[in-house]
Amino acid sequence: MTPDDVLLEAEDKMIKTEQVVLNEFAGVRTGKASASLVENIMVEVYGSQMRIRELASITTPEPRMLVLQPWDLNSLHPIEKAIQKANLGLNPAIQGKIIRLAFPELSQERRQEFVKLIKKMAEDGRVAIRHVRRDSMEQLKKHGHDSGITEDQEKQAEKDLQKLTDQYIARIDTHVTGKEKEIMTV
Repeated sequence: MTPDDVLLEAEDKMIKTEQVVLNEFAGVRTGKASASLVENIMVEVYGSQMRIRELASITTPEPRMLVLQPWDLNSLHPIEKAIQKANLGLNPAIQGKIIRLAFPELSQERRQEFVKLIKKMAEDGRVAIRHVRRDSMEQLKKHGHDSGITEDQEKQAEKDLQKLTDQYIARIDTHVTGKEKEIMTV
């Protein structure tokens, strides 16, 4: 395995880690309604776990309102229970064949809780990126001697790996700043 292969594999894993962090951020509530908030909530139906997006259409008729329309009316109450269990601070209201989710104004206290939550998610992402770096460094050292690369090449690959790590940690920090601004905007 060449140093370039190790770097490409590391970058691929870092990109995936960044995507995971962004997907987690999408589930954190801001002041406006967003389908990404509820679409991945798991619901117990038909004896198995399914995501809400697989069970219902999700629309945003107003900036502070989500409407879920299940394709099968038997899943109406299980969806309602799953949303209540998800602890998003939302009260689902069943009206006929649909579920309405009204988004109340976020208090300053609740906004700060959400900021703490995204900072924890971001730190988990940074840790995952550092794990990728560590594993890649080990691969470089292990395969470096086997494939006959020079010590200088190994040192350069380690520097490149560190640059990559710094780059992806900075990208996560940028995402945190943007999401924090979005949450704190009244």
